[in-house]
Amino acid sequence: MYRVAVVGATGVVGREMVKTLEERNFPVKDLVLFASDRSEGEEIEFRGQKIKVRAIKENSDLNGIDIALFSAGSTVSGIFAPIFAQKGATVIDNSSRWRMDPEVPLIVPEVNPHRIKDVKKGIIANPNCSTIQLVVVLKPLHDKFKVKKVSVATYQSVSGAGKRAMDELVKQTVSYFEMKDEIPGVFPKKIAFNLIPRIGKVYDDGSTEEENKMVNETKKIMEADIKVSSMCVRVPVFISHSEAVFVELEKDFITKEIEDTLRLAKGIVVKNNTKEDDYPVPIEVAGKDEVFVGRIKKTETGELAMWIVSDNLRKGAALNAVQIAEILIGN
Repeated sequence: MYRVAVVGATGVVGREMVKTLEERNFPVKDLVLFASDRSEGEEIEFRGQKIKVRAIKENSDLNGIDIALFSAGSTVSGIFAPIFAQKGATVIDNSSRWRMDPEVPLIVPEVNPHRIKDVKKGIIANPNCSTIQLVVVLKPLHDKFKVKKVSVATYQSVSGAGKRAMDELVKQTVSYFEMKDEIPGVFPKKIAFNLIPRIGKVYDDGSTEEENKMVNETKKIMEADIKVSSMCVRVPVFISHSEAVFVELEKDFITKEIEDTLRLAKGIVVKNNTKEDDYPVPIEVAGKDEVFVGRIKKTETGELAMWIVSDNLRKGAALNAVQIAEILIGN
């Protein structure tokens, strides 16, 4: 049995982490919940008991914590992850702070679980939500057909930006029907009934932070020289990220071979009967653990085209972190 901490416990991903620990019957002896000062004293239920949230401070009592699941942002992770690690905990961090650190493994359990042995700083990085669902699908295809190039357009839900972003979508939707004007706060433009082709800061070459994460993280996780291009878009959906993906494979293929390969792969559900409207959509995937794939076809240019959907709060964040913890205790 393990003493487990969740840092950022009152956020949407933090709450999902607590929920996932309970659902998967993770061997928790003692659960310690941390958040910011403003959340101190809040209560979160776990296994029928209400646990009070503590404010995270540099002098917080961290003794005896075995595993710490972080979802509190890059700044907090940069400060506190090393402190937890120095106290003997293994940190599984959901922020972007440690992902590209060469001494920190970036892990998706269906893809590169062997990299858990590379832990040197006591920190393991949880990849970006959009990257996770992409590489879960790419891995079995790469093993059989060898992936050369990937082009992906994402359609990312507002929950990826946190609770304030979800609240903003609600307010703007209500205001729209009341014929009121709502000024954007979380997003640079209105999100209700709109699309925003920018997620994160913008670089000199015109790419965005989210797009660069997908490019760099995919290469690190797949451990392959795969060319990756991406266009990341925020859409007015509450939960689940979707991706239109085009893949150039080294070996020739027929669609059925792709379907059969993905059906046999761990953590993937294939829904690929477009004529019968059997394909994944965000609202139907929300709350599910698997990565869903549909609209599988071979394009005129010989590429593989796919539609990939996954719950960004679960497999894209909380579930992936807990799965890493399960590998950790198994080892």
